[in-house]
Amino acid sequence: MESVKVFEDAAATLEEKCSNLILSNKDIKRVSTILLKEIEIGLCKETNKIADIKCYPTYVRNLPNGKEKGKFLALDLGGTNFRVLLIQLGEATPEKEFASREFPLPDLIRNSSGEVLFDHIAECLALFVKEFKVDKEILPLGFTFSFPCRQEGLTKAKLVQWTKGFTCSGVVGHDVADLLQKAIHKRDDVNIKIMAVLNDTTGTLMSSAYKQPDCKIGLIIGTGTNACYVEKVENMELWDGESDNSNQCIVNTEWGAFGDSGSLEFIRTNFDRALDSTTPNCGKQLYEKMISGKYLGEIVRRVLVYLAKEGLIFNNSSYVRLLEADTFKTKLLSEIEEKPENDLSDCKRILEELGITNFSQEDCAKVRYVCQLVSKRAAFMVAAGVATLINKINEKHTVVAVDGTLYRKHPHFRHLMAQKIKQLIRPGLTFELMLSEDGSGRGAALVAAVADRMDREETNRN
Repeated sequence: MESVKVFEDAAATLEEKCSNLILSNKDIKRVSTILLKEIEIGLCKETNKIADIKCYPTYVRNLPNGKEKGKFLALDLGGTNFRVLLIQLGEATPEKEFASREFPLPDLIRNSSGEVLFDHIAECLALFVKEFKVDKEILPLGFTFSFPCRQEGLTKAKLVQWTKGFTCSGVVGHDVADLLQKAIHKRDDVNIKIMAVLNDTTGTLMSSAYKQPDCKIGLIIGTGTNACYVEKVENMELWDGESDNSNQCIVNTEWGAFGDSGSLEFIRTNFDRALDSTTPNCGKQLYEKMISGKYLGEIVRRVLVYLAKEGLIFNNSSYVRLLEADTFKTKLLSEIEEKPENDLSDCKRILEELGITNFSQEDCAKVRYVCQLVSKRAAFMVAAGVATLINKINEKHTVVAVDGTLYRKHPHFRHLMAQKIKQLIRPGLTFELMLSEDGSGRGAALVAAVADRMDREETNRN
Protein backbone atom coordinates (compact mmCIF):
# COMPACT_ATOMS: atom_id res chain seq x y z
CA MET A 1 0.00 0.00 0.00
CA GLU A 2 2.95 2.31 0.70
CA SER A 3 4.09 2.08 -2.97
CA VAL A 4 0.61 3.10 -4.13
CA LYS A 5 0.71 6.15 -1.83
CA VAL A 6 4.15 7.13 -3.18
CA PHE A 7 2.85 6.92 -6.76
CA GLU A 8 -0.21 9.01 -5.85
CA ASP A 9 1.96 11.61 -4.13
CA ALA A 10 4.23 11.80 -7.19
CA ALA A 11 1.23 12.22 -9.49
CA ALA A 12 -0.18 14.99 -7.32
CA THR A 13 3.18 16.81 -7.37
CA LEU A 14 3.36 16.40 -11.16
CA GLU A 15 -0.10 17.90 -11.57
CA GLU A 16 0.85 20.80 -9.31
CA LYS A 17 4.02 21.51 -11.31
CA CYS A 18 2.05 21.47 -14.59
CA SER A 19 -1.03 23.30 -13.32
CA ASN A 20 -0.23 26.51 -15.21
CA LEU A 21 -0.77 24.60 -18.47
CA ILE A 22 -4.39 23.93 -17.51
CA LEU A 23 -6.85 26.60 -18.63
CA SER A 24 -10.08 27.05 -16.70
CA ASN A 25 -13.37 27.98 -18.34
CA LYS A 26 -12.89 31.44 -16.87
CA ASP A 27 -9.49 31.71 -18.62
CA ILE A 28 -10.92 30.60 -21.97
CA LYS A 29 -13.85 33.01 -21.76
CA ARG A 30 -11.42 35.82 -20.96
CA VAL A 31 -9.34 34.89 -24.03
CA SER A 32 -12.50 35.08 -26.16
CA THR A 33 -13.49 38.46 -24.72
CA ILE A 34 -10.05 39.95 -25.34
CA LEU A 35 -9.90 38.49 -28.84
CA LEU A 36 -13.20 40.12 -29.80
CA LYS A 37 -11.90 43.50 -28.62
CA GLU A 38 -8.69 42.99 -30.61
CA ILE A 39 -10.65 42.16 -33.78
CA GLU A 40 -12.72 45.33 -33.36
CA ILE A 41 -9.49 47.33 -32.94
CA GLY A 42 -8.16 45.74 -36.11
CA LEU A 43 -11.29 46.61 -38.09
CA CYS A 44 -11.10 50.27 -37.06
CA LYS A 45 -9.09 52.61 -39.30
CA GLU A 46 -7.79 54.76 -36.43
CA THR A 47 -6.52 51.82 -34.34
CA ASN A 48 -5.52 49.28 -36.99
CA LYS A 49 -1.86 50.30 -36.91
CA ILE A 50 -1.56 49.37 -33.24
CA ALA A 51 -3.74 46.25 -33.47
CA ASP A 52 -2.25 42.80 -32.91
CA ILE A 53 -4.96 41.32 -35.14
CA LYS A 54 -4.80 43.28 -38.38
CA CYS A 55 -8.08 42.14 -39.99
CA TYR A 56 -6.98 42.78 -43.58
CA PRO A 57 -9.76 42.96 -46.20
CA THR A 58 -9.13 40.23 -48.78
CA TYR A 59 -11.46 41.81 -51.38
CA VAL A 60 -13.05 38.37 -51.80
CA ARG A 61 -16.69 39.41 -51.44
CA ASN A 62 -18.77 36.69 -53.07
CA LEU A 63 -18.94 33.01 -52.19
CA PRO A 64 -19.59 30.24 -54.73
CA ASN A 65 -23.26 29.74 -55.64
CA GLY A 66 -22.97 26.70 -57.95
CA LYS A 67 -23.28 28.75 -61.15
CA GLU A 68 -19.54 28.88 -61.75
CA LYS A 69 -18.57 27.12 -64.96
CA GLY A 70 -15.52 26.65 -67.10
CA LYS A 71 -11.90 25.65 -66.65
CA PHE A 72 -9.82 27.37 -63.99
CA LEU A 73 -6.20 27.35 -62.93
CA ALA A 74 -4.73 27.63 -59.45
CA LEU A 75 -1.13 28.49 -58.65
CA ASP A 76 0.01 27.72 -55.10
CA LEU A 77 3.34 29.35 -54.20
CA GLY A 78 4.71 29.22 -50.69
CA GLY A 79 7.75 26.96 -50.37
CA THR A 80 10.52 25.11 -52.13
CA ASN A 81 7.99 23.79 -54.66
CA PHE A 82 4.94 25.36 -56.24
CA ARG A 83 1.87 23.62 -57.58
CA VAL A 84 -0.39 24.20 -60.55
CA LEU A 85 -3.93 22.82 -60.57
CA LEU A 86 -6.57 22.68 -63.30
CA ILE A 87 -10.24 22.13 -62.46
CA GLN A 88 -13.49 22.25 -64.43
CA LEU A 89 -16.78 23.48 -63.04
CA GLY A 90 -20.25 23.19 -64.54
CA GLU A 91 -23.78 23.95 -63.45
CA ALA A 92 -25.02 20.45 -64.23
CA THR A 93 -21.87 18.50 -63.35
CA PRO A 94 -19.81 18.24 -60.16
CA GLU A 95 -16.36 19.75 -59.88
CA LYS A 96 -13.74 17.79 -61.77
CA GLU A 97 -10.02 18.03 -61.21
CA PHE A 98 -8.18 17.69 -64.49
CA ALA A 99 -4.61 17.70 -63.32
CA SER A 100 -2.13 18.82 -60.73
CA ARG A 101 1.62 19.20 -61.00
CA GLU A 102 4.38 20.23 -58.63
CA PHE A 103 7.37 22.18 -59.92
CA PRO A 104 10.60 22.63 -57.96
CA LEU A 105 12.02 26.03 -57.04
CA PRO A 106 15.79 25.57 -56.68
CA ASP A 107 17.78 27.78 -54.31
CA LEU A 108 19.26 29.54 -57.32
CA ILE A 109 15.80 30.81 -58.32
CA ARG A 110 14.52 31.48 -54.79
CA ASN A 111 17.55 33.72 -54.17
CA SER A 112 17.80 35.46 -57.52
CA SER A 113 15.67 38.32 -58.80
CA GLY A 114 11.91 38.70 -59.01
CA GLU A 115 12.15 38.67 -62.78
CA VAL A 116 13.92 35.30 -62.79
CA LEU A 117 11.39 33.87 -60.29
CA PHE A 118 8.26 34.94 -62.16
CA ASP A 119 9.71 34.10 -65.59
CA HIS A 120 10.34 30.58 -64.29
CA ILE A 121 6.80 30.29 -62.92
CA ALA A 122 5.35 31.59 -66.20
CA GLU A 123 7.39 29.03 -68.14
CA CYS A 124 6.09 26.21 -65.92
CA LEU A 125 2.51 27.46 -66.34
CA ALA A 126 2.97 27.42 -70.11
CA LEU A 127 4.36 23.88 -70.01
CA PHE A 128 1.41 22.77 -67.86
CA VAL A 129 -1.39 24.19 -70.02
CA LYS A 130 0.26 22.89 -73.20
CA GLU A 131 0.65 19.41 -71.70
CA PHE A 132 -3.09 19.28 -70.99
CA LYS A 133 -4.01 20.92 -74.29
CA VAL A 134 -5.77 23.97 -72.87
CA ASP A 135 -3.22 26.52 -74.07
CA LYS A 136 -5.61 27.87 -76.72
CA GLU A 137 -8.27 28.74 -74.14
CA ILE A 138 -8.61 31.82 -71.94
CA LEU A 139 -7.84 30.51 -68.45
CA PRO A 140 -8.71 32.47 -65.27
CA LEU A 141 -6.10 31.93 -62.53
CA GLY A 142 -6.34 32.08 -58.74
CA PHE A 143 -2.94 32.81 -57.19
CA THR A 144 -2.27 31.58 -53.64
CA PHE A 145 0.76 33.52 -52.44
CA SER A 146 1.61 32.44 -48.89
CA PHE A 147 3.89 35.30 -47.87
CA PRO A 148 3.06 38.45 -45.87
CA CYS A 149 1.26 40.84 -48.22
CA ARG A 150 -0.69 44.07 -48.04
CA GLN A 151 -3.82 43.37 -50.05
CA GLU A 152 -5.01 46.40 -52.03
CA GLY A 153 -7.57 44.71 -54.22
CA LEU A 154 -8.68 41.28 -55.38
CA THR A 155 -5.86 41.20 -57.92
CA LYS A 156 -3.37 43.43 -56.14
CA ALA A 157 -1.14 42.37 -53.25
CA LYS A 158 2.18 43.98 -52.35
CA LEU A 159 4.80 41.82 -50.68
CA VAL A 160 5.69 43.09 -47.20
CA GLN A 161 8.65 40.78 -46.65
CA TRP A 162 10.01 37.47 -47.88
CA THR A 163 10.01 34.47 -45.55
CA LYS A 164 10.75 30.72 -45.90
CA GLY A 165 14.21 31.23 -47.38
CA PHE A 166 13.20 33.44 -50.34
CA THR A 167 15.32 36.53 -51.01
CA CYS A 168 14.38 37.48 -54.58
CA SER A 169 15.24 41.12 -55.26
CA GLY A 170 12.80 43.59 -56.75
CA VAL A 171 9.66 42.05 -55.22
CA VAL A 172 9.24 43.53 -51.72
CA GLY A 173 6.87 46.48 -51.97
CA HIS A 174 5.67 45.42 -55.42
CA ASP A 175 2.41 43.87 -56.61
CA VAL A 176 3.10 40.15 -57.03
CA ALA A 177 0.10 39.59 -59.31
CA ASP A 178 1.32 42.32 -61.64
CA LEU A 179 4.84 40.83 -61.72
CA LEU A 180 3.45 37.40 -62.63
CA GLN A 181 1.00 38.76 -65.21
CA LYS A 182 3.82 40.67 -66.95
CA ALA A 183 5.94 37.49 -67.04
CA ILE A 184 3.02 35.60 -68.63
CA HIS A 185 2.38 38.34 -71.22
CA LYS A 186 6.07 38.48 -72.07
CA ARG A 187 5.89 34.88 -73.30
CA ASP A 188 2.96 35.55 -75.65
CA ASP A 189 2.20 31.83 -76.02
CA VAL A 190 -0.59 31.33 -73.43
CA ASN A 191 -3.69 33.29 -72.41
CA ILE A 192 -3.82 33.25 -68.62
CA LYS A 193 -5.60 36.00 -66.68
CA ILE A 194 -4.97 36.45 -62.95
CA MET A 195 -8.37 36.90 -61.33
CA ALA A 196 -7.37 36.90 -57.65
CA VAL A 197 -4.49 36.81 -55.18
CA LEU A 198 -5.22 35.17 -51.82
CA ASN A 199 -3.70 33.35 -48.87
CA ASP A 200 -4.33 29.73 -47.92
CA THR A 201 -6.86 30.62 -45.19
CA THR A 202 -9.18 32.34 -47.68
CA GLY A 203 -8.76 29.39 -50.03
CA THR A 204 -9.74 27.02 -47.23
CA LEU A 205 -13.01 28.90 -46.70
CA MET A 206 -13.81 29.09 -50.41
CA SER A 207 -13.06 25.42 -51.02
CA SER A 208 -15.69 24.40 -48.46
CA ALA A 209 -18.17 27.15 -49.34
CA TYR A 210 -18.56 25.58 -52.78
CA LYS A 211 -20.26 22.61 -51.08
CA GLN A 212 -21.60 24.33 -47.94
CA PRO A 213 -23.06 27.82 -48.45
CA ASP A 214 -23.16 28.31 -44.67
CA CYS A 215 -19.36 28.22 -44.55
CA LYS A 216 -18.30 31.61 -43.16
CA ILE A 217 -14.98 30.83 -41.41
CA GLY A 218 -11.70 29.47 -42.74
CA LEU A 219 -9.14 28.12 -40.27
CA ILE A 220 -5.59 26.80 -40.61
CA ILE A 221 -4.07 24.75 -37.77
CA GLY A 222 -0.80 23.38 -39.07
CA THR A 223 2.77 24.56 -38.83
CA GLY A 224 1.22 27.96 -38.10
CA THR A 225 -2.32 29.17 -37.51
CA ASN A 226 -4.58 31.80 -39.04
CA ALA A 227 -8.27 32.42 -39.57
CA CYS A 228 -10.51 34.39 -41.89
CA TYR A 229 -14.23 35.05 -41.72
CA VAL A 230 -17.04 36.76 -43.62
CA GLU A 231 -17.65 40.27 -42.30
CA LYS A 232 -20.20 42.93 -43.20
CA VAL A 233 -18.58 45.76 -45.14
CA GLU A 234 -20.34 48.31 -42.91
CA ASN A 235 -18.23 47.00 -39.99
CA MET A 236 -14.96 47.45 -41.89
CA GLU A 237 -13.60 50.98 -41.69
CA LEU A 238 -10.57 49.75 -43.65
CA TRP A 239 -12.75 48.93 -46.65
CA ASP A 240 -11.82 51.10 -49.65
CA GLY A 241 -13.23 48.93 -52.41
CA GLU A 242 -16.24 49.51 -54.61
CA SER A 243 -19.77 49.58 -53.25
CA ASP A 244 -22.09 47.17 -55.03
CA ASN A 245 -24.81 44.68 -54.24
CA SER A 246 -22.48 42.60 -52.07
CA ASN A 247 -22.40 43.85 -48.48
CA GLN A 248 -19.75 41.41 -47.25
CA CYS A 249 -16.07 40.65 -47.56
CA ILE A 250 -13.75 37.94 -46.27
CA VAL A 251 -11.43 39.34 -43.60
CA ASN A 252 -7.97 37.84 -43.09
CA THR A 253 -7.44 38.24 -39.34
CA GLU A 254 -3.76 37.22 -39.15
CA TRP A 255 -4.66 36.15 -35.62
CA GLY A 256 -1.34 34.41 -34.95
CA ALA A 257 -0.12 37.76 -33.58
CA PHE A 258 -2.83 37.87 -30.90
CA GLY A 259 -1.15 38.60 -27.57
CA ASP A 260 1.89 40.39 -29.00
CA SER A 261 0.96 43.50 -26.99
CA GLY A 262 0.75 41.57 -23.73
CA SER A 263 -2.93 40.65 -23.54
CA LEU A 264 -2.22 36.91 -23.08
CA GLU A 265 0.38 37.22 -20.34
CA PHE A 266 -2.16 35.97 -17.79
CA ILE A 267 -1.97 32.47 -19.31
CA ARG A 268 1.50 32.36 -20.84
CA THR A 269 3.94 30.18 -18.90
CA ASN A 270 7.69 30.20 -18.39
CA PHE A 271 7.81 27.38 -20.95
CA ASP A 272 6.17 29.67 -23.53
CA ARG A 273 8.49 32.55 -22.70
CA ALA A 274 11.61 30.41 -22.87
CA LEU A 275 10.57 28.98 -26.24
CA ASP A 276 9.75 32.44 -27.58
CA SER A 277 13.18 33.75 -26.58
CA THR A 278 14.86 31.26 -28.94
CA THR A 279 12.79 32.15 -32.02
CA PRO A 280 13.89 34.58 -34.76
CA ASN A 281 10.67 36.59 -34.26
CA CYS A 282 10.90 36.84 -30.47
CA GLY A 283 7.88 38.63 -29.00
CA LYS A 284 5.81 38.06 -32.12
CA GLN A 285 3.09 35.54 -33.07
CA LEU A 286 2.53 34.63 -29.41
CA TYR A 287 -0.93 33.09 -29.91
CA GLU A 288 0.48 30.97 -32.71
CA LYS A 289 3.34 29.81 -30.48
CA MET A 290 0.84 28.36 -27.99
CA ILE A 291 -1.15 26.57 -30.67
CA SER A 292 0.60 25.47 -33.83
CA GLY A 293 2.53 22.43 -34.91
CA LYS A 294 5.80 24.27 -35.19
CA TYR A 295 5.93 24.77 -31.43
CA LEU A 296 3.87 22.23 -29.45
CA GLY A 297 6.52 19.51 -29.46
CA GLU A 298 9.13 21.96 -28.21
CA ILE A 299 6.83 23.07 -25.38
CA VAL A 300 6.42 19.41 -24.34
CA ARG A 301 10.20 18.92 -24.45
CA ARG A 302 10.79 21.91 -22.19
CA VAL A 303 8.17 20.70 -19.70
CA LEU A 304 9.74 17.21 -19.60
CA VAL A 305 13.24 18.62 -19.05
CA TYR A 306 11.91 20.80 -16.22
CA LEU A 307 10.19 17.82 -14.57
CA ALA A 308 13.31 15.69 -14.94
CA LYS A 309 15.45 18.36 -13.26
CA GLU A 310 12.85 18.51 -10.47
CA GLY A 311 13.24 14.75 -9.97
CA LEU A 312 9.69 13.96 -11.05
CA ILE A 313 10.49 11.90 -14.17
CA PHE A 314 13.35 9.84 -15.66
CA ASN A 315 15.04 9.46 -12.24
CA ASN A 316 16.91 6.35 -13.33
CA SER A 317 17.36 7.39 -16.93
CA SER A 318 19.72 9.28 -19.18
CA TYR A 319 17.89 11.99 -21.14
CA VAL A 320 20.82 13.86 -22.72
CA ARG A 321 19.23 14.07 -26.19
CA LEU A 322 16.09 15.58 -24.71
CA LEU A 323 18.21 18.57 -23.66
CA GLU A 324 18.64 19.48 -27.35
CA ALA A 325 16.10 21.91 -28.84
CA ASP A 326 13.47 20.55 -31.25
CA THR A 327 14.25 16.88 -30.56
CA PHE A 328 10.64 16.22 -29.49
CA LYS A 329 8.61 16.82 -32.65
CA THR A 330 4.92 17.75 -32.56
CA LYS A 331 4.00 14.64 -34.53
CA LEU A 332 5.06 12.62 -31.47
CA LEU A 333 2.15 14.08 -29.49
CA SER A 334 -0.25 12.58 -32.03
CA GLU A 335 1.49 9.20 -31.94
CA ILE A 336 1.55 9.05 -28.14
CA GLU A 337 -2.07 10.18 -27.68
CA GLU A 338 -3.53 8.01 -30.43
CA LYS A 339 -3.47 4.75 -28.46
CA PRO A 340 -5.86 3.98 -25.55
CA GLU A 341 -4.82 5.22 -22.10
CA ASN A 342 -3.52 1.81 -21.02
CA ASP A 343 -1.45 1.31 -24.19
CA LEU A 344 1.90 3.05 -23.80
CA SER A 345 3.72 1.09 -26.50
CA ASP A 346 4.22 4.08 -28.80
CA CYS A 347 5.46 6.19 -25.93
CA LYS A 348 8.02 3.51 -25.04
CA ARG A 349 9.20 3.32 -28.65
CA ILE A 350 9.55 7.09 -28.91
CA LEU A 351 11.52 7.38 -25.66
CA GLU A 352 13.87 4.66 -26.88
CA GLU A 353 14.33 6.48 -30.19
CA LEU A 354 15.21 9.60 -28.17
CA GLY A 355 17.95 7.64 -26.42
CA ILE A 356 16.24 7.64 -23.02
CA THR A 357 17.19 4.52 -21.09
CA ASN A 358 15.84 2.69 -18.04
CA PHE A 359 12.56 4.58 -18.03
CA SER A 360 9.59 3.15 -16.17
CA GLN A 361 5.95 2.56 -17.00
CA GLU A 362 5.20 5.48 -14.73
CA ASP A 363 7.54 7.70 -16.78
CA CYS A 364 5.61 6.81 -19.94
CA ALA A 365 2.32 7.71 -18.26
CA LYS A 366 3.78 11.07 -17.22
CA VAL A 367 5.02 11.81 -20.75
CA ARG A 368 1.54 11.07 -22.08
CA TYR A 369 0.01 13.32 -19.41
CA VAL A 370 2.21 16.25 -20.44
CA CYS A 371 1.38 15.72 -24.14
CA GLN A 372 -2.32 15.73 -23.30
CA LEU A 373 -2.03 18.96 -21.32
CA VAL A 374 -0.23 20.81 -24.11
CA SER A 375 -2.58 19.49 -26.81
CA LYS A 376 -5.70 20.32 -24.82
CA ARG A 377 -4.48 23.83 -24.07
CA ALA A 378 -3.83 24.43 -27.78
CA ALA A 379 -7.23 23.04 -28.81
CA PHE A 380 -9.02 25.19 -26.22
CA MET A 381 -7.14 28.31 -27.36
CA VAL A 382 -8.23 27.68 -30.95
CA ALA A 383 -11.77 26.99 -29.75
CA ALA A 384 -11.84 30.38 -28.03
CA GLY A 385 -10.91 32.02 -31.33
CA VAL A 386 -13.42 30.10 -33.42
CA ALA A 387 -16.26 30.67 -30.92
CA THR A 388 -15.48 34.40 -30.96
CA LEU A 389 -15.88 34.49 -34.74
CA ILE A 390 -19.07 32.40 -34.66
CA ASN A 391 -20.58 34.77 -32.09
CA LYS A 392 -19.48 37.80 -34.12
CA ILE A 393 -21.03 36.45 -37.33
CA ASN A 394 -24.14 35.63 -35.26
CA GLU A 395 -25.94 33.45 -37.79
CA LYS A 396 -28.07 30.50 -36.80
CA HIS A 397 -25.66 27.95 -38.29
CA THR A 398 -22.01 28.48 -39.24
CA VAL A 399 -19.77 26.01 -41.04
CA VAL A 400 -16.07 26.32 -40.16
CA ALA A 401 -13.69 25.09 -42.85
CA VAL A 402 -10.51 23.71 -41.27
CA ASP A 403 -7.23 22.53 -42.71
CA GLY A 404 -3.69 21.98 -41.48
CA THR A 405 -1.52 19.05 -40.48
CA LEU A 406 -2.08 19.38 -36.73
CA TYR A 407 -5.86 19.32 -37.16
CA ARG A 408 -5.69 16.43 -39.61
CA LYS A 409 -3.19 14.26 -37.74
CA HIS A 410 -3.88 14.75 -34.03
CA PRO A 411 -6.38 12.11 -32.85
CA HIS A 412 -8.29 14.34 -30.39
CA PHE A 413 -7.82 17.93 -31.53
CA ARG A 414 -11.11 18.15 -33.44
CA HIS A 415 -13.14 16.70 -30.55
CA LEU A 416 -11.49 18.95 -27.97
CA MET A 417 -12.14 22.01 -30.12
CA ALA A 418 -15.77 21.13 -30.79
CA GLN A 419 -16.43 20.41 -27.12
CA LYS A 420 -15.14 23.81 -26.00
CA ILE A 421 -16.69 25.80 -28.89
CA LYS A 422 -20.09 24.41 -27.94
CA GLN A 423 -19.65 25.79 -24.42
CA LEU A 424 -18.57 29.24 -25.65
CA ILE A 425 -21.05 30.12 -28.39
CA ARG A 426 -24.32 31.91 -27.71
CA PRO A 427 -27.44 29.85 -26.98
CA GLY A 428 -29.34 29.07 -30.17
CA LEU A 429 -26.27 29.13 -32.42
CA THR A 430 -24.94 25.95 -34.00
CA PHE A 431 -21.78 25.11 -35.92
CA GLU A 432 -20.02 22.40 -37.90
CA LEU A 433 -16.30 21.78 -38.28
CA MET A 434 -15.67 20.74 -41.89
CA LEU A 435 -12.33 19.42 -43.11
CA SER A 436 -11.44 21.55 -46.13
CA GLU A 437 -10.05 19.87 -49.21
CA ASP A 438 -7.00 21.60 -50.68
CA GLY A 439 -7.83 25.21 -49.93
CA SER A 440 -4.58 26.54 -51.35
CA GLY A 441 -5.31 24.77 -54.64
CA ARG A 442 -9.03 24.20 -55.18
CA GLY A 443 -9.88 27.25 -53.10
CA ALA A 444 -7.72 29.50 -55.28
CA ALA A 445 -9.35 28.15 -58.43
CA LEU A 446 -12.79 28.72 -56.91
CA VAL A 447 -11.97 32.33 -56.05
CA ALA A 448 -11.00 32.79 -59.70
CA ALA A 449 -14.23 31.06 -60.77
CA VAL A 450 -16.40 33.35 -58.63
CA ALA A 451 -14.58 36.44 -59.93
CA ASP A 452 -15.11 35.20 -63.48
CA ARG A 453 -18.82 34.60 -62.80
CA MET A 454 -19.23 38.09 -61.38
CA ASP A 455 -17.54 39.57 -64.45
CA ARG A 456 -19.88 37.64 -66.76
CA GLU A 457 -22.94 38.69 -64.77
CA GLU A 458 -21.83 42.34 -64.88
CA THR A 459 -21.31 42.10 -68.65
CA ASN A 460 -24.79 40.60 -69.11
CA ARG A 461 -26.39 43.40 -67.03
CA ASN A 462 -24.75 45.99 -69.26
